[in-house]
Amino acid sequence: MARFHELTVTGIEKTIKDAVVVTLQPGTGADFDFTHGQYLTFRRDFDGTEIRRSYSICVERGAPHLQVGIKRVDGGAFSTWANTELTVGQTLEAMRPAGNFHAAIEPSKAKNYLGFAGGSGITPVLSILRTVLAEEPGSSFTLIYANRGVNTIMFREELEDLKNDYMGRLAVIHVLEQDSQDIDLFTGRVTEEKCAELFKQWVDVTSVDTAFICGPEPMMLGISAALKAHGLDKEQIKFELFASGQPGKLARPANGTARDVAHHTYELTVIIDGAKRSLTADKNTSILEAVLENALDAPFACKAGVCSTCMCRIKEGRVEMAANHALEDYEVEQGFILACQSFALTDKVAIDYDGGGH
Repeated sequence: MARFHELTVTGIEKTIKDAVVVTLQPGTGADFDFTHGQYLTFRRDFDGTEIRRSYSICVERGAPHLQVGIKRVDGGAFSTWANTELTVGQTLEAMRPAGNFHAAIEPSKAKNYLGFAGGSGITPVLSILRTVLAEEPGSSFTLIYANRGVNTIMFREELEDLKNDYMGRLAVIHVLEQDSQDIDLFTGRVTEEKCAELFKQWVDVTSVDTAFICGPEPMMLGISAALKAHGLDKEQIKFELFASGQPGKLARPANGTARDVAHHTYELTVIIDGAKRSLTADKNTSILEAVLENALDAPFACKAGVCSTCMCRIKEGRVEMAANHALEDYEVEQGFILACQSFALTDKVAIDYDGGGH
């Protein structure tokens, strides 16, 4: 089964100085249906090195095309290339849309949503709010959007247009770290303390059905703590982490009592695309690295436990996940793991990439 498919670039638009919005069209017959809040994983060869990066879709589900926002990152090969060299008419290789950063759309219900976005974290939240406003006519959405300054606000004009199109249903609060604003509360960083003040004066958290948070991890943790302190359950809060301090290739996690240190190798069975293969792997190596070292075409992107592209299911044995920023608790309970973060605890482990993952 082909893992990557070609998408044709049909449009490139600068949204701010260091970010572009790329419009893409799948080839005839390619299945690229997506739901709001999902992402695409791209790959490209840079001087003999394959780079994979994931970028969130920013249009509403059902849109006639795909669109992603790519913000340039210092030292980022793919994002720099996309911002400086990518042109209309070129093709990009991408995996099919994936990700669980969304809530079910129920057109007959009137719900209140709250979204937090930091910088380029706006891209999946924009897809979500566009879909909610279009498909749930009784629902409303409040967006709190954090940026360094006015000139770093991605999709600023689009958000203003949406406020006008959905008068009274979309509220947008810009919080700027460096630029002063008429209301002091809207200046600075979005912290747990600032959220508490916002909830006193500007947002009725008690009426919120679902909250979405996408941004740097420290910001997300503070916002989550504030939401919980004001009555939201864990199930009502959905995260999408777009960056992580976790290195791309993990060191072995600290030994726990469950790890069998006497045996450094184990038997790993991999089920992928309907085929089964057994191999010998090192317990100090993540399952994903073991699979890739044996030339199996397993899905992956960030290698940092953030994107869930490498999600698979444990069929036999036990593993330890060093980090998990992508899977819900119920998914872990059902046996799903992130291969890039998982290390074997037993002498036999079997994983299934075909077993109900993304």
